[in-house]
Amino acid sequence: MSSSFQAPKGVSEYVPPRSAAFLAARDAFAAAVTRAGYSYLELPVFEDTQLFARGVGESTDVVTKEMYTFQDRGGRSLTLRPEFTAGVLRSVLENSLHKGALPLKVWATGPAFRYERPQAGRYRQFYQVDLEAIGSEDPAVDAETIAIAWDWYRDLGLTRIDLHLNSLGCRDCRPVYRAALQEFLRALDLDQDTLGRVELNPLRVLDDKRPEVRRQVADAPLVTDHLCAACKAHHDKVRELLADLSIPWVDDPRLVRGLDYYMRTTYEFDHPLLGAQSGIGGGGRYDGLSEDIGGPPLPGIGFGLGLDRTVLAMEAEQVSLGASRGVQVYGVPLGETAQRKIFALVAELRRAGLAADMAYGGKGLKGAMKGADRSGAAYAVILGDRDIAAGSAQVKDLASGHQIAVPLTDIPTLLKERLS
Repeated sequence: MSSSFQAPKGVSEYVPPRSAAFLAARDAFAAAVTRAGYSYLELPVFEDTQLFARGVGESTDVVTKEMYTFQDRGGRSLTLRPEFTAGVLRSVLENSLHKGALPLKVWATGPAFRYERPQAGRYRQFYQVDLEAIGSEDPAVDAETIAIAWDWYRDLGLTRIDLHLNSLGCRDCRPVYRAALQEFLRALDLDQDTLGRVELNPLRVLDDKRPEVRRQVADAPLVTDHLCAACKAHHDKVRELLADLSIPWVDDPRLVRGLDYYMRTTYEFDHPLLGAQSGIGGGGRYDGLSEDIGGPPLPGIGFGLGLDRTVLAMEAEQVSLGASRGVQVYGVPLGETAQRKIFALVAELRRAGLAADMAYGGKGLKGAMKGADRSGAAYAVILGDRDIAAGSAQVKDLASGHQIAVPLTDIPTLLKERLS
């Protein structure tokens, strides 16, 4: 009988065997960013609400509609993190990590939370891997972040990834574009909420997914036509470096991100097999964010990649990375004395680097061998009273059925050789 409780609506939950792909993807990312010199940050799941209001942007849907905000018992307003970058930068500034060698390279992972309408690939609790390079305006750093994400997707076996690339300009040239965009948008037949957004943050209107809005903004001015010379040179250099790495991209002058802090380099990774939720990750430069949250001028760039959608993409492409292997060796004790010896042997095998398990609960030979078969083990180690008297155990190849007696002290070495 199942429990009367269920997981909250809109939570992404991973159980075996599907959890193996989730874990494999996350571990592959950790290995990739470590090779690139990024250090790990473990961050709180909740922060001061004002960090996100000031950092993410008061006019964004994230802040106005989607945050999980609550008062603690001390009357403080706290919010479950809806994204990572603001929290990463807060931690960097608070711990003075930016006062060392720059760029500071850090990464994080874990759940984030947004109150959204749940559907495939869009959850209220979702998982991300996050990477940030802080303290450099060099376009090579921009290209590096893109390359790390691209190579990770490739390492996972994904072949249908599309990279969309844009520049959103800087605080010098964006006001000119903003004015041109506002003039265009004010003449459209938009609802009152959207017209309000035109005045607060007109770029967000370009990110509106409603068909009736998308049709009207199809001829909107392009930000790339309004870039200053420095932003254009920066954008050209990023594209040159990506070409040097043979990373293909689509120039997407209408690409904007859903958070206010993005400027200059902006990018998104799409997977065409995922339908409406095809955006599986993205990022960009946020050179003014540090000042927005009360810190010193500190340029930065980073990304957040969705682990949930990455797993969905792996399943859509039938990538088998992380398929649960099960154990390699399964112990079958016949009797109480045998159980103690098998228990110690299993611990020794694990310490030797082998995946080992055993039958529990005093099962007989038939029931224990069923457990061995279900475990996926290559070998079973069977131990009864007669074997104990002889100082050996029966090692059975579960594929061939071949079985030999092996001295107990020799079993770890034998199995290590056969399974290496």
